[in-house]
Amino acid sequence: MRPVVLLCGQLITRKLRVAAALSRMGLHTTGDGPYNWVGGLRCNPVDTVGEFENISPRTGKLFGRVPSSGEKEVDRAVKTARAAFGEWAALSGMERGRLLTRAAGIMRENLEDIARLDVNDNGKPIWEARADMETVIASLDYYGGLAPAIVGYHCKLPCGSWGTASREPLGVVGGVGAWNYPLQTCTWKVAPALACGNTFIYKPSQLAPMAALVLGEVLKEAGVPDGVYNVIQGEGETGALLSNHAGCDKLSFTGSVPTGAKIMAAGAKGIKNVTLELGGKSPLIIFDDADLKNAVKGALMANFLTQGEVCSNGTRIFVQRGIYDEFIKSFVAQAKKMKIGDPMEEDTTVGGTISEDHAKKVLGYIQSAKEEGATVECGGERVILEGECKDGWYLSPAILTNCTDEMKAVKEEIFGSVASVLIFDTEEEALERANNTDFGLAGGVFTKDITRAHRVVNKLEAGTTYINTFNLAPAELPFGGYKMSGIGRENGLAAIEHYTQYKTVYVEMNDVDCGPLYQED
Repeated sequence: MRPVVLLCGQLITRKLRVAAALSRMGLHTTGDGPYNWVGGLRCNPVDTVGEFENISPRTGKLFGRVPSSGEKEVDRAVKTARAAFGEWAALSGMERGRLLTRAAGIMRENLEDIARLDVNDNGKPIWEARADMETVIASLDYYGGLAPAIVGYHCKLPCGSWGTASREPLGVVGGVGAWNYPLQTCTWKVAPALACGNTFIYKPSQLAPMAALVLGEVLKEAGVPDGVYNVIQGEGETGALLSNHAGCDKLSFTGSVPTGAKIMAAGAKGIKNVTLELGGKSPLIIFDDADLKNAVKGALMANFLTQGEVCSNGTRIFVQRGIYDEFIKSFVAQAKKMKIGDPMEEDTTVGGTISEDHAKKVLGYIQSAKEEGATVECGGERVILEGECKDGWYLSPAILTNCTDEMKAVKEEIFGSVASVLIFDTEEEALERANNTDFGLAGGVFTKDITRAHRVVNKLEAGTTYINTFNLAPAELPFGGYKMSGIGRENGLAAIEHYTQYKTVYVEMNDVDCGPLYQED
C-alpha cells in the first residue's frame, strides 16, 4: 500500500501547486469591496440584514459601506466550508503545514501594504501595525511547522492487543474577532484550526473589517484550496446567525464578556466546543527594588499601546510606597512625551481611537474618576489634529492617582489609555487587591528578587503573567485567562487541544473473552 499512499500524496500536492500558480493575483489592500470572501473569491452576500459604515479611526471619514450578511449568506459560507472540509482534512499535516508556511512568506513580502491597511482600518501607529504583522507571520510559521507533529499515540495493551488515539479535526469552525488587533486575532484562530485540518468561517468586527479579507487572498495565493477559509461581514445579528448555525462544529470568539456569554449560550445549544478570549482588568505590581526605568517602560507597554485598546492591559498599577513618588514623576513625564499624531507618521506613538462612541466612553470613565476623587496627572482629553486626520478621535494618555480600588475606573475595563496608579505596602496586600476582580486575563510583577517574582506570579489569579515585562504574546506560548476572562487558550501547543478531538481504536489480537455471556454448545 505504501506506493499508492505516496502516489496519492503526490497527486494532491501537484493539484495544490497548480492551484497556487493559478491564484497569483496580488493583494487587495484598499478599502474597496466586495467585502465577503467565500469559496476563494471576494463577493457580495446573497442576502443582507442591512449595512454598516466602516469609518477610518485615522481620519474619521468613511472608509466604505459594508453589507451585513444575512441568513442565506451565512448558510452559503458554512456549506462552502463543509464542502471543502473533506479534501483539506485528507491532506497530511506536512502538506497543510507547507501551505501555512508559504502563506507566512507571502505575508512578509506584503507586510508594509497590509500594515498600512491596518492603520486606516484600526487607527494604530504604523510601527505598531508592522509589529502586529510580525505576530501574524509568527503564528502562520509556528503552526505551519507544528502541523506535521499534530499526531496521536499508540498504546500496547494486555495479551498483545493494542490501541491508537488519533487526533481528528473538529470540522467547520465559526470565528468572531475583535477590532483592536484585526489580523492577529483572526490568525490566532485560523492558523491552528487549519493546521489541524478544520475549515473556517470568520466574521470580523464591523469596526475593523478589512484585514481578514487580505488573509483570504494570502491563503489562496499560498495554495490553500477554495472554501477552506471564508469571511462574512456583519454586525451582531450576523454573528448570532453564524454562532447559532447547526453546521458549525466549534465556535471561537475574542471580545467583550457580554458577547462572549451569548456565544457560549449558542454553543451550549448544539453542545459545541467553545473558546473565548474576553476582557481584563489586569494588575501590574511594582516593588521597591524594581529597576525604575524598566518598570516605567513596562507600565507604558501595559497601558498605552494601540491607544490602550488591549484586553490584557495592566491598567491597575500597584506601586510600593517607597518608590511611588519617583515612579509617578517618571511615568507622567514619559506619557507627556508620547506624540499624538497621524498614525502613518513614523514617530507617532498615539493613534486614533477606534470610534467616536468609544472615545466618548473612555472620556466618561475619566470624568467618573474625577468625580470620585481621583487626580488626573496628565492626559484624558481629546486632541484635534490638523489636516487629513482632523476628524479622528485622538485622546491623550491619562494617568490617574489618588485612586481607590472601588472606583468605577479602577474596577471596570475601560479599553482606552487610562492607567490607575495605586499605592501598596506589603506583598500580601498587593496580591489580595490584585486578585480582587472578576477578571483574570493577565498580571505582572517588577522586582529584582526573582524568588519573590515567582512567588507572586504563582499566586496571581491570571492566565498570562509577566516578570519584568508586560504585554508580550509569542506564538509559542498559550494566551488566555482565568475567571470571566475566558475559556480555553490561543497560541502554543494548547491551541491544538481546542481544534482537535481524539478518536480511539482498540485492536483485539486474541479471541474475544466475554466471560459467561457466551456458552459453548
